[in-house]
Amino acid sequence: MSTAFLLTSLVIVATPGTGALYAIAAGLTRGTRAAILAAFAGTLGTIPHLVAAVTGLAALLHASGVAFAVLKYAGVAYLLFMAWSTWRDRGALTVDEDAAETGSARAVLVSGITLNLLNPKLTIFFFAFLPQFVPAGSGAVPAMLGLSAVFMAMTFVVFAAYGACAAAVRDQVLSRPKVVDRMRKAFAASFAVLAGRLAFESR
Repeated sequence: MSTAFLLTSLVIVATPGTGALYAIAAGLTRGTRAAILAAFAGTLGTIPHLVAAVTGLAALLHASGVAFAVLKYAGVAYLLFMAWSTWRDRGALTVDEDAAETGSARAVLVSGITLNLLNPKLTIFFFAFLPQFVPAGSGAVPAMLGLSAVFMAMTFVVFAAYGACAAAVRDQVLSRPKVVDRMRKAFAASFAVLAGRLAFESR
């Protein structure tokens, strides 16, 4: 496996983006289990992009401005919804280490998957980046699946690490109401900024 692929993938995954931000938010607001769930959900959200790349759908997304715009603005709308709901949320943040056994686990999974599912740049990543490290011929698809599995594993580990670190300091954060309010607004603003950045992305 190429060192260049591993290093580039690590940089892409470790650079704070929508998935990392959501894992951090889950860790701070719901605890370690929710952070791991968020990381898992973000990883699952990459699978449709992988399937699109393998089946050639990514080529359509890359070539069609309309298809790219539809997916992009759906992602923008969802990020703005996340920003709005986070900003308006005034519920108390409480320790909920049983989140994986309650309905909140489903909410974490759905939001995490949707955030990555509606990110068209991931499809372009699988379509434009991975093939550079895939040999031509009959072994191309198995090689692409193998590299994608490595990328997804890196995604889960990095997102889970972000979320676990956030969960480790949540007690100190939650004991300060003003900090909690500022943190909530910061996350809302971050989702809005990510929405704006995605809105101006081009193919």
